[in-house]
Amino acid sequence: MISDAATAQLLPPGVPTLLLDATDVGQAIAARPTANPTDSHRTRPLTPLNPAYVIYTSGSTGRPKGVVMPVAPLLNLFSWHAGIDESAGASTVAQFTSLSFDVSAQEIFSTLCTGKTLAIPTNEIRSNTSDFLKWCKKNSVTDFFIPNIVLDLLCESESEDRLDDSLRVFQAGEALQLSASVARSFARSPQRRLHNHYGPTETHVVTAYDLPDAVNEWPAVPPIGRPIWNTQVYVLDDQLQAVPAGASGELYVAGAGLARGYLNRPGLSADRFVANPFGAPGSRMYRTGDLARWRADGVLDFLGRADQQVKIRGFRIEPGEIEAALTRLPHVAQAAVIAREDTPGH
Repeated sequence: MISDAATAQLLPPGVPTLLLDATDVGQAIAARPTANPTDSHRTRPLTPLNPAYVIYTSGSTGRPKGVVMPVAPLLNLFSWHAGIDESAGASTVAQFTSLSFDVSAQEIFSTLCTGKTLAIPTNEIRSNTSDFLKWCKKNSVTDFFIPNIVLDLLCESESEDRLDDSLRVFQAGEALQLSASVARSFARSPQRRLHNHYGPTETHVVTAYDLPDAVNEWPAVPPIGRPIWNTQVYVLDDQLQAVPAGASGELYVAGAGLARGYLNRPGLSADRFVANPFGAPGSRMYRTGDLARWRADGVLDFLGRADQQVKIRGFRIEPGEIEAALTRLPHVAQAAVIAREDTPGH
């Protein structure tokens, strides 16, 4: 535990600590180089353009794609999030999502970079709605980054185990559906806020929409909002021409949030990260494969996919990936995979 002498007294006994105000630690830090670290070959200094992480997503060929995300897009995201943060005083963020889901980076680092508290439940608590609600209450959780289906389950299960009245929910990972249980929960606590974030793994958060304070003013289908800081969004036809407001087109993203591409997949990177005809020479934009339209008020509506990709419980799934796996079985000649929704939301 990185600490100082005063704080270490509050820790349980037996916790290994590194005290930053200890004389020997201060001397050791002062003796370290002051220049930026270098890469693994010790030839070039690391910069914000170096990778922060690689996260794999599904691929239509059956081979997952490793998205290489540099540090700079994350710095832009965290700066934007801190800039629009209306919370006053201390906040506690639940680290709910899996580390293989890019939202976890926003949960962890946007919290630690702004001096908030990160509360981490066990996997057993995460998987039980009632236990998770009790854990949230015990830890005074004020901020959630969760997909729509988890939000719906928590609001549906809310009874004596109430969520914080000033709770702020940042929904991401799938299309937001405003169920009756979500509306009841937020109407019961008018201070609560619901924010709808949109963005594929290749760009993290792209747009944001804050739902009105009054639940009776919520739209039937919430939009995905406007671009965040230093991000450009285009709705284009198949000739890369901008479509008029109200018309459907494919969503392209440019600006500070783009990943470098796919790890060791130059052909696939070139297919999805294309030249930006609206930007500076050499700039790129990401072809999302999502359909959208501009509303008259300058807000974006999400209209689904231009291809077969589906989202199930926040997971991005390529039916073609499953088909490819099935056709590798010795007795399967052909395969077709569809997502069925016999009951809405299931």
